[in-house]
Amino acid sequence: MSTYSVADAKNGLPRLIDRALDGEEVIIARHGKPVVELRPATTPPRKTPPATYAWLKARRQTRPPVGLSSMELLEQLYEDPEA
Repeated sequence: MSTYSVADAKNGLPRLIDRALDGEEVIIARHGKPVVELRPATTPPRKTPPATYAWLKARRQTRPPVGLSSMELLEQLYEDPEA
């Protein structure tokens, strides 16, 4: 763990961010007391788990067919009820 003053952080923030990204625990202190901790932001995983695709495929295969094409469904949706 490394502790830096607010003045040090102000003058070297990019360097402190790089240290935090490299896994170092970076603490910024004001008047000798820790007030802020820098750490990498966590991001949610972007990849869809393979189990999700398997579930979707199984669900699609078990659903009964509609019997209409997507174009026919759209035509019915936008069909003028008064015509």
